[in-house]
Amino acid sequence: MPVVSITRLRIRSWIFLPAFFFRSLRIGQQAKKAPGNLGAKILNDSHRTFWTSTLWESESAMKTFMLTPPHGPAMRKLLDWCDEAAVVDWSQPGSESPAWTEAHARMQREGRASKVNHPSEDQRRYVIRPPRSGAREVRLK
Repeated sequence: MPVVSITRLRIRSWIFLPAFFFRSLRIGQQAKKAPGNLGAKILNDSHRTFWTSTLWESESAMKTFMLTPPHGPAMRKLLDWCDEAAVVDWSQPGSESPAWTEAHARMQREGRASKVNHPSEDQRRYVIRPPRSGAREVRLK
């Protein structure tokens, strides 16, 4: 069964955005070519918040991508760049990418906070704000 992985990242300061965007472009290229990747999209939400949605043939394909450069090393940077970070994964029968409303509902119900060195109050309380309607989505694959 395909595996969905959703992340939500909020960059804590504008100063980190150029490096974040540069790494995101490289990771997007990596995702498009990654073995087992069935789909990838990014949502540019408000207040320096970004959602990612990737769909994988298997959990092992997802984990291989997650640990391989450039994604693996970039995850360590997020400890300092982000003040909010969360992730949720699930298996599903179909290979359709979930809507952002479903991603948000799953994040609230089943997700977990990722470690960040400068957590916001929402991060401490695990408050996940829904993506704004009209946010810009980019499909990578």
